[in-house]
Amino acid sequence: MQVDSLWDEYTRGKQTYLQLSQKYGCSKRTIQRKLDLHQVKDVEITPKKVIVLMDTTYWGRSFGLMLFKDAYSKENLLWYYVKSETNALYIKGINELKSKGFEIVAIVCDGRKGLVGTFKGIPVQLCQFHQVAAIRRYITKNPKMLASIELKTHVAMLKNTDKESFEGGLNMWFIKWESFLNERTINNETGKSHFTHKRLRSAYRSLNTNMTWLFTWYDNYDLNIPNTTNMIDGHFSDLKNKLRNHNGLTKQRKIKFINEFLKAKIDVQE
Repeated sequence: MQVDSLWDEYTRGKQTYLQLSQKYGCSKRTIQRKLDLHQVKDVEITPKKVIVLMDTTYWGRSFGLMLFKDAYSKENLLWYYVKSETNALYIKGINELKSKGFEIVAIVCDGRKGLVGTFKGIPVQLCQFHQVAAIRRYITKNPKMLASIELKTHVAMLKNTDKESFEGGLNMWFIKWESFLNERTINNETGKSHFTHKRLRSAYRSLNTNMTWLFTWYDNYDLNIPNTTNMIDGHFSDLKNKLRNHNGLTKQRKIKFINEFLKAKIDVQE
């Protein structure tokens, strides 16, 4: 029972401790001890031009993985284990990649407040998938008001249209519904008023504010910038599916498994 072969069966073959113990006629504890002996090998990545996709996923509330991935080569460049997702950590990651000699051609990230405008001199694409999800949170998946329904229909076009068409359509929507958005409701107890359709206003404001970064891929077409972080999100899903076969791992064993997964050569289906 070679340690490296056992590790390969465990990580790539999705064999659990129990299945491996039954196969080799030993206890689960023996399998655990053998697997703990495996050393995850470092993989050196040659510095080059990269488009950095960056995002964070979580297991529970306080254990997260922040990943920086190259859209060109599909390689995982850098990752941190974090308790929470912060702009400071994303900035740290970009600076670390620069210090290692990588040339950051562009960045694709989610719409965290204050993040997209942080990287001066680097084109930043706000993930359109995250923007659509943000609008869904504001107006719900199945809005009832006609203004919300029309906005939802327009936003659904985001990933399949050009900048001029989307921007023009959003402007037409705003002109049509401006008076509706400005309606106010008076609180009978305090006498103060507030906007009646606050969440719809927030949805529109989010789109209008982020317009600068929603079509960076379009404004820099020659750079071949992805318009979403779907590549990295799919990678997270694959990782979680594999880890699901090994429930109950200690934090350190989980980290070891993730490190191996992230350093493995990725087969990309074109």
